[in-house]
Amino acid sequence: MKILIVDDEPLARSELDFLLRNNPLVDSVSEAEGVTEAKQKLMTDQPDLMFLDIRLDDGNGMSFAKFLKKEEKLRPYIVFATAYDQYALDAFDVNATDYILKPFEKDRIDETLKRVDRILKKPEALVNSDMCKNPRLSVTVDERTIIIKKSDILYLEAQNGNVLIYTKNLPLISSKQTLINLEKQLDPEQFLRVHRSFLVNLDMILEFQPSFNHTYELTLINGTKITVSRSYVAKTKKVLGIG
Repeated sequence: MKILIVDDEPLARSELDFLLRNNPLVDSVSEAEGVTEAKQKLMTDQPDLMFLDIRLDDGNGMSFAKFLKKEEKLRPYIVFATAYDQYALDAFDVNATDYILKPFEKDRIDETLKRVDRILKKPEALVNSDMCKNPRLSVTVDERTIIIKKSDILYLEAQNGNVLIYTKNLPLISSKQTLINLEKQLDPEQFLRVHRSFLVNLDMILEFQPSFNHTYELTLINGTKITVSRSYVAKTKKVLGIG
């Protein structure tokens, strides 16, 4: 998974960075000193999980989490990582995944990562069976509704707050709907999440090859190559029947 640390204390960031990078569930770690930089990182890095301090030089972590609660396109899972225990109840109001006190302990960090990993790997719990079995997908683009045959979809990609839908026949479609919302409408037996930003039509996969840093790469029938992040390698292998 991709992680963003938001903390104005360099030593705290360094300590947490070390603990995270030594966990096999973590693909990458980026850092931000405050709210302003964190907003930029959320747009460019699209992290799965954010470790957020409460008191920051340029703002308040709790207020930032309340802002993100309304911004579904930007919002990662949030874990408050702070020296202050009096805000723990407030964390429930912003749907925080966890609340960890400094100084950090390896076992506590690992426990949180396992919890988030389980959530990321079970999008099928969100699937509406009637919607996902429908052979057509309705996509809102500006004021239009475009109807797509799901069997024609190559893959979907979350990028800069939009979802790009690549098909065999239609021009590239860019939708303001979130990837999570569209995933609810797709059959999990046909479409597989292989990365936080990618959903792939299993029928369009041609090759599966190892890549760098324990990741893998899919090649689709049109030649497109898509990275399978470490968090999704085991499930992808299982679905593809690779021992």
